[in-house]
Amino acid sequence: MLGMPKDKYCIYNGHLISIYEPSIAFNNRAFRYGDALFETIRLCNNKLMFLKDHLNRLKIGMTVLRMNLPAEFNSENIYEFIIQLLKHNTHAPNARIRLTVFRNEGGYYSPETNDISFLIESEEMTHTYELNQKGYWIDLFGDLKKPVNKLSNIKTANALLYVMAGIAKQSMKLDECFILNETGAVCESISSNVFVVKNGTLYTPPLTEGCVAGIMRKQIMHLAHENKILVFESPLSNYTILNGDEVFLCNSVNGVKWVGQFREKFYTNKMAQFFHDKLMQLTV
Repeated sequence: MLGMPKDKYCIYNGHLISIYEPSIAFNNRAFRYGDALFETIRLCNNKLMFLKDHLNRLKIGMTVLRMNLPAEFNSENIYEFIIQLLKHNTHAPNARIRLTVFRNEGGYYSPETNDISFLIESEEMTHTYELNQKGYWIDLFGDLKKPVNKLSNIKTANALLYVMAGIAKQSMKLDECFILNETGAVCESISSNVFVVKNGTLYTPPLTEGCVAGIMRKQIMHLAHENKILVFESPLSNYTILNGDEVFLCNSVNGVKWVGQFREKFYTNKMAQFFHDKLMQLTV
């Protein structure tokens, strides 16, 4: 039918259903309290990228939130569900998949159960990873600071900090914003982890600074090790960023994106191009 979206199906608790079929209760805890976790997984050239790492991070988050992990919620089953969904939505060879886990309804702030449900959605993408031709223009989002605690490293559905940073980004006509932690150091951007390059060495905030334990962050650090590039996990101050030769961002959906300007400082993108090329080799 003309105008119908291609993503017509989703997977809810292992069952393929129409996206128009009501299945989420009005008292869903993800909606009411943000009592949920999610992973965004990339399909590149018909290859699910880093699925095992995504599921490991999700399980760590479920442990932190004291959600029960069903036996059937394993890598093999989730892989099969995703492939089934991609086939029915005809999303290939490139797509974005969102896997959301939420505590079942019941209770108010104190839940009645720690059992979970899950939802898998897919969205077609027209390309693999692409390095931006023009460097991002970026600045600080200083209105709200990110707390550093055991929730900081996992991807919860509590995203108001990032929403507010996104609104600020739009109002300032920027491409991205740096997020500050409670000590005032840069810990990440709105949707990515941050790397600074100085004299061929990489610097990125440690997880103790409150950044999300990024899947692509892990890959960049692994690729750096393989190619004998030094990586130091250390807090990023404004001075560190302004003193860098390059700054680039990374996440599992977009790959590597280089920063062209922060404040009065302009950057090159040689290292960003290097990691983009290495990343593309993994999609083959």
